[in-house]
Amino acid sequence: MLTQSISVNASRFVAFWLLMLFAAHVAAVDANKRITQYAHTAWRTRDGFFSGSPRAITQTTDGYIWVATQSEMFQFDGVRLMKWTPSGGGQFPSSKINALLGSSDGSLWIATDSGLAQWKNQQLTLISGSQARISWIIERANGEVWFSRIPLSDQIGGVCRVSGQQAQCFGPRDGIPVKSAAVLSEDRSGYLWFGDQSKVVQWNGSSIRIFAPPALKGNQADGLRGMVAAPDGSVWLGFNIKGPGIGLQKVVGDSLKPFVTHELDSSTLEVTTLLLDRQNSVWVGTISQGIFRIHGAVVDHYGSADGLSSDYILQLYEDREGDVWAATSRGIDCFRDLRVTSYTRREGLPSEEVDSVLASRDGTIWADGPAGLSSIRGRTVTSIQPPRTGTRATQVTSLLEDHAGRTWVGLENSLYVYDRGIFHSVVRPDGRQPGFVVGLAEDSDHNIWAEIIGPRRALLRISNLVVDREFREPEMPAARKLAIAPDGSLWLGLLTGDLARYKDGKTDIFRFKNNPAPTRDSAVNEVVVATDGSVLGATSFGLIAWKDGTQQTMTTKNGLPCDAIYSAVTDRRGTLWLYAQCGIVEIANTELQKWWKDRNARLQVRTIGPLDGAQPGPVPFQGAAVSPDGRVWFANGTALQVFDTSDTSRNSIPPPVYIQDVVAEHKTYGGNVNTRFPAGTRDLQIDYTALSFRNPQKVAFRYRLEGRDNIWQDAGSRRQAFYTDLPPGRYRFRVIASNNDGVWNEQGAMLAFSIAPAWYQTKIFKFGCALFAMLLVWTIHRVRVRQVGQAIGARFDERLAERTRIARDLHDTLLQTIQGSKLVADDALEASSDPGRMRKALEQLSGWLQQAGQEGRAALNSLRVSATTTNDLAEAFKRVLETTPIHSLAATISVSGDVRDIHPIVRDEVYRVGYEAIRNAHAHSGGNHLEVQLRYADDLTLRITDNGTGADASTFSAGKEGHYGVRGMRERAGRIGAKLNVVSDATRGTEVCLVVPGKIAFHNGKTPRSWTIRGLLRRGRPD
Repeated sequence: MLTQSISVNASRFVAFWLLMLFAAHVAAVDANKRITQYAHTAWRTRDGFFSGSPRAITQTTDGYIWVATQSEMFQFDGVRLMKWTPSGGGQFPSSKINALLGSSDGSLWIATDSGLAQWKNQQLTLISGSQARISWIIERANGEVWFSRIPLSDQIGGVCRVSGQQAQCFGPRDGIPVKSAAVLSEDRSGYLWFGDQSKVVQWNGSSIRIFAPPALKGNQADGLRGMVAAPDGSVWLGFNIKGPGIGLQKVVGDSLKPFVTHELDSSTLEVTTLLLDRQNSVWVGTISQGIFRIHGAVVDHYGSADGLSSDYILQLYEDREGDVWAATSRGIDCFRDLRVTSYTRREGLPSEEVDSVLASRDGTIWADGPAGLSSIRGRTVTSIQPPRTGTRATQVTSLLEDHAGRTWVGLENSLYVYDRGIFHSVVRPDGRQPGFVVGLAEDSDHNIWAEIIGPRRALLRISNLVVDREFREPEMPAARKLAIAPDGSLWLGLLTGDLARYKDGKTDIFRFKNNPAPTRDSAVNEVVVATDGSVLGATSFGLIAWKDGTQQTMTTKNGLPCDAIYSAVTDRRGTLWLYAQCGIVEIANTELQKWWKDRNARLQVRTIGPLDGAQPGPVPFQGAAVSPDGRVWFANGTALQVFDTSDTSRNSIPPPVYIQDVVAEHKTYGGNVNTRFPAGTRDLQIDYTALSFRNPQKVAFRYRLEGRDNIWQDAGSRRQAFYTDLPPGRYRFRVIASNNDGVWNEQGAMLAFSIAPAWYQTKIFKFGCALFAMLLVWTIHRVRVRQVGQAIGARFDERLAERTRIARDLHDTLLQTIQGSKLVADDALEASSDPGRMRKALEQLSGWLQQAGQEGRAALNSLRVSATTTNDLAEAFKRVLETTPIHSLAATISVSGDVRDIHPIVRDEVYRVGYEAIRNAHAHSGGNHLEVQLRYADDLTLRITDNGTGADASTFSAGKEGHYGVRGMRERAGRIGAKLNVVSDATRGTEVCLVVPGKIAFHNGKTPRSWTIRGLLRRGRPD
């Protein structure tokens, strides 16, 4: 069960009363139309709309229609019929509802079998003292709410007034001669009318008048069932008893008189309810005869045979837009005006087929079909039988009113003039019939031109009812339609879809390049000469036009809703009306002139479509006409249709707009303002509505979600808005709507709501994330700067270490040799006069210089990076042995294991350690054998041994004072994470063993080489 909760704020309440002010000036359903010409919609119980018979109907100030069955309540917005129960757990006095009232203060009053209830401001209030069967409820002109009831056995008074939340009832002790009342009403003088099974009472609180028709006495029926007071002071009473003196009565003086016309004897009616609409028409609901409407002396009827849901009428109601509602035993029916009105056999035409239409200057509308000719004046349709051909009715093929007001009628192969009720025949000079006439026109000389089709197509000119000239092909092209221009030229709509002009004995053909290959559907359907002298042709491929030598074609590219046009006509304002495949199209003269200036212009047009009653269709002959009152008439082959171009039929009431529900994450919330949705809400569905019942399918909506939408969204007739992935925040949803005639309610409805953020969507969390991101970026930057600094430092340390080693080497060898050479030279210079000493010094100096050269080459050789020559350490050490002057040592090199790629830095350090060990053995060992061993296994091992005289342990651990060879070897070993072991013995010589872990030395080591080497370089940095 759906509980509907609608909140109406003060601004909407004021807006409603503004709307009601408009409604007071809006016409009801047009009384000049038959009920069959209204739009009729039924919601039947057999279709599942209701579980029981609807008994009551009303409209509240918020615009909703309310329907009550015997046990249920429904709220209706024109599209959705929603079952309703009061919110807050309130219950009606009884489940059986008899009557409803929407009062001016916004209340909904519910009359039940056990009392009266008021629904207002979301509260249900039971009226104290109303405990009885409430049969009717009204609001008087002064705003008081009164109801009639059938009291319980111990109660007095059948008429009651609501005062606050109490009921004050009036009965026999107040001078009222009835104990109960089934119906209650008020006339224009302020008198209350009610009655029982035997009498009718008129009472104003002090004076009383009683009507007691004899036919009511002893009758067990309810008696009076309806009362309405007309503006002329007359009062209509309806009784649910048929028979003389009952049925439908009018109060005349102090008596009742039945309403009788030649169309209706009201004594045959069993009346159940009465309604007086804004057109002062009396609507009569009956028990078994459907609905009657009385306007003046004209009576109209509508029953189940016409489509009414049931002939048993329980209530009639008129809403604020003038639509008439009927609650029947089998459903709800609504009657509303259509912008386009149709005439068919139900309205008196002799046949459903209408092939031509003509509007005379006196206001008579002529329509023809296979069953003859019909004239329409107001509500009166008169059928006229034209002359017959043999025993068969003759088909009317064309119509024309000439300058004298005579009507020219084409009847298949004949042509007649209808004047003062007599048909006069028009013949050729030889007495033959003119032929099959499909088009007629009159020129300024009052000649009649007739287009003939058939085996021999021709164009005839008729003067004084006689054919005086005939044009045949090829002198005159085959045409279907014709018109006369103000300059006297004759324009023809050709079968090829082109236009032709006949003037001064010359025929010009104007072809349109947009015309497809000619077919049977290519013919020009209508030719119209507009007020500006332009010639227009209605075709299946658009509107062709000629003006002052310019040819253009208007299609959907220019704003037409469709290209197929069946007929066309212009009114006195120059407005062009098209009967097109998609509806009636209105093009203002200003738009036409804009199109003539720019053939590619996009025009503003109005379309009146099927929802407005338009039923366009092709017509074989004359399809459009404009009557003197400005209405536009169209024939469509199956009906005659008329469109009222005036604003009197326009719905000027903007519809109230409401937000009904909000569905958030599959949970339904009411349409209350300032709703707060929980965290995690992302998807929203907002249901809204606009209350216009004249044509609900044409109600259009626009909405905008402030905080999300930058512009208004056109929703068309859709009554839902959908939003996905909405972030947390505050929003305002606004929706506006227009009625069926485009009148907008700009105020609309508004819903303010907010979506709470989840913990990860809060500002604090976002600020923390931003701060963490900044800190992370700063940390990464600092780490990177440190890494770059360390890498630069490692390179600097490496260079510094190498420079230190070179300095050591130069100091220990080359510089000392050069210094010694200087001493030799100085000594020689002191004894420069001694040639022998000089020669000896020079020989010594030469030896020293040779030694300096060898030491310099050795230093340069130690700088050579092994990677620049070879990746094989054995080859590198072999070159060392070859270039080092080892005169007393025999050297051997051995390699074990598979040779593997070594990291360049490791390789260089191993090479320099080995080079230093070889050099030391040559310089200091004094032995005669040197062995170099390389072993490739899990680790890289370099072993260099000699058989000379070893040194003491302190020399190999700390190095010799002033020398840096051993110290440099240990520093290099430490830089690459290797283990250096030097063992020396006076009898066995010296052994230098360098072991480099495989994960550091080899390329397939598991530890990343770059990080390992950098780390080792840092750890091995010399102090």
